Amino acid sequence: MRIVSLLPSATEIICALGLRDQLVGISHRCDYPSEIEGIAIVTRPKGTSPTPETDQGAADSPAGSAPAAGAPKSTPMDDELGPSELDRMALLALAADLIIVREGGSGPGAREIEAALVGAEVSPDVIALDPITLEGIFHSITTIGAMTESEDDAIELLEALREDIGEIEQTMVARHDGGLRPKRVVVLEGLSPLLASGRWVPEQVRRAGGWELLGREGEPASPTTWEEIRDVDPEMLFFAPAGLTLLESQRLWHSLERPAFWADLEAVRRGQVFFVEPVYFCRPGPRVVDGVAMLAEIFDPEAFVDTSPDNSWTLLVE
Repeated sequence: MRIVSLLPSATEIICALGLRDQLVGISHRCDYPSEIEGIAIVTRPKGTSPTPETDQGAADSPAGSAPAAGAPKSTPMDDELGPSELDRMALLALAADLIIVREGGSGPGAREIEAALVGAEVSPDVIALDPITLEGIFHSITTIGAMTESEDDAIELLEALREDIGEIEQTMVARHDGGLRPKRVVVLEGLSPLLASGRWVPEQVRRAGGWELLGREGEPASPTTWEEIRDVDPEMLFFAPAGLTLLESQRLWHSLERPAFWADLEAVRRGQVFFVEPVYFCRPGPRVVDGVAMLAEIFDPEAFVDTSPDNSWTLLVE
């Protein structure tokens, strides 16, 4: 089977299922795992020219890279791609059997793919993924497994992911039964503008042993203000702006003006303000479970030791 993935999360799932050799095309934002290097790129940021230099730059730069000039901007990246467009000729040249997209985002959706295939000699299956919960992410894995005749591998992967979360939850429940209370936290998926977490992120927090004070499970990330954050006054504050890397998040934060009451926030007084690698929270693939493990270690480092991915979080140092 010849597979084209226009979603970074789907690309990760495909590789986790051992289907790398069947992956013939990817989006310009697909950056993980490393073995996808060299696969044809069939999307580009909207407004850029389809030149070899542009394509090479898209392949080599990390997802969510900010412009070189000035501080990076934090923008909602619900569709994993941002405003992007299809390279029709590159797509047709791949003669795909299966194309995976997200519907309703600012990148190419199923209708655009179907329009691009009009008159072509190939007629691939096109599936759209749009999970909003952890269970929805797991369903994406089973869907890709079914469409690629890899059901057994999908079941095995899901069993491993569920087992990892189950072990975290069992430990967390035992700790809470012993008197440890859930941490009161706010996760920001945007810094400029401010966005409270949504979709599966509050669920990640809950399963790791925390209580998300502003985020809403199963709903899009929503605008918020520093005044609203002050009103709930979290004891832990997390910066995870979607579409940026951890380093870019730090650069962005240090370019922004603090609210006048910044030093009065409980999280700031406690020294409990964290930058976390956004990809573990904004990308609906297998690594969301690593995000749960990361939060668990931050919430309760005595019970969870070295459960975070390497170099995946850091404290804010003023």
